[in-house]
Amino acid sequence: MQVNHGFPAERGMAFAAQFAGVYLNFNPDDAASRSRKLAAFLAEGMDSQMGWDGYGQMAAVAIQPYDIEASDANNAVVSVAFQTGPRRLMLSVPIYYSGDDGGRRFAVVGRPAVLPAPAPAEVPQLAPPEIDEAATAELKPQLEGFFTDYASGAPGLQRYVAAGKSLPSFGGTFTFAELKQVVVPVGGATREIQAVVVWSVPNGEVPATPDATDPAAVGGRLEQAYRLTVEKQGDKWFVADIRGAGRVVG
Repeated sequence: MQVNHGFPAERGMAFAAQFAGVYLNFNPDDAASRSRKLAAFLAEGMDSQMGWDGYGQMAAVAIQPYDIEASDANNAVVSVAFQTGPRRLMLSVPIYYSGDDGGRRFAVVGRPAVLPAPAPAEVPQLAPPEIDEAATAELKPQLEGFFTDYASGAPGLQRYVAAGKSLPSFGGTFTFAELKQVVVPVGGATREIQAVVVWSVPNGEVPATPDATDPAAVGGRLEQAYRLTVEKQGDKWFVADIRGAGRVVG
């Protein structure tokens, strides 16, 4: 377990991430503005461009605080995750905290360092569950109707929902396109199942004669995975709950 020695970790990580948003984005046209923005973070006497020579350019997105290592109550190094182009990287930022007597302020006190981000985890394969083919055949038409009304917000949604339950809908944000996969394990009258759904995604204001060769001029399709609790009531299946699926198996 990491010990932070009384250093205010959450506030320090937020400060370092805000700094990284300025530090990691630069181009010659914005050099003066960047220098002024960096001044709000730097300890007195530090280079206002933090080692940049004023040439070249860089753009960073998805900037998030990742980790912190405090050496005492006043000093820490924060790791900030970010994306530039296709690469996911880390920025190491040394910061100082003045403490209660110093107004509880932070400052960047050294040159940052860009480091490679950890590679994606190696994920072991999951054994597929024993599939109930009969229940799958029964559920597919019910789920197609459910997801159609779940997307549109049609009043008919309730006819697919288990008695005593009520589920919100997208209200037209998406349109149901396809039920691509259903995984129904063997079980009783109540099951935890998984479904891969294809939504049609609108593109906003569609021109009267959209150019089918322009991806921005036509709607798209988006696959998403859900975990549903279904209950068999009489001879039909009904949805009692819906949430994100996690890892899809099968």
